[in-house]
Amino acid sequence: MAKRLPTADEALDRLVAGNARFIRGEARFATVGTDHLADLAKGQRPYATILGCSDSRVAPELVFDAGLGELFIIRVAGNVVSPEIMGSLQYAAVKLRTPLFVVLGHEGCGAVEAALDAKLHGARYRARIERLLANILPGLKGVDPALPHDEQVKRGVEANVRWSLRQIRETPEVQAKAKAADNTFKLVGAVYEIESGAVRFLR
Repeated sequence: MAKRLPTADEALDRLVAGNARFIRGEARFATVGTDHLADLAKGQRPYATILGCSDSRVAPELVFDAGLGELFIIRVAGNVVSPEIMGSLQYAAVKLRTPLFVVLGHEGCGAVEAALDAKLHGARYRARIERLLANILPGLKGVDPALPHDEQVKRGVEANVRWSLRQIRETPEVQAKAKAADNTFKLVGAVYEIESGAVRFLR
């Protein structure tokens, strides 16, 4: 018998509780037994999809104290949205039916900092990096160039998460899901605080 998928709110509660265990040093999944691996070989039923940054310090399974098979994770520098990312998100929604989708940025994101340097100071990068930064720049319009650098990056990180959320929300599939209002779908943004280990969910 297939395991019941949690509601979107239950899935979010699980992420919050997992992050709290992680901060307290009480993470549950130190090892994975062979029985669990055998179960995973039969298929996956993740309760949340996470679009996060490739930064080596931000591993969603660890941050949320989640085991193998619990999270469907898409990682790319700057947690940017592209056609390939959209395809992965669509797969998670249609095939895996995860109820919760999270865009997870993090403090001190190098991609956001590079995009700000390009926007405010004309910094130039190699062609493929500039293509990546082009996906971030539209979300940084409201960042005040008069702010101190660290504050610019902090606000830029949050603005970039909100920009990714906006792009996802504008898809026809998400608009249809939002109208359903049946708690089988939720899209939220969050920022991981590297020094404390805490995840701050955006309002």
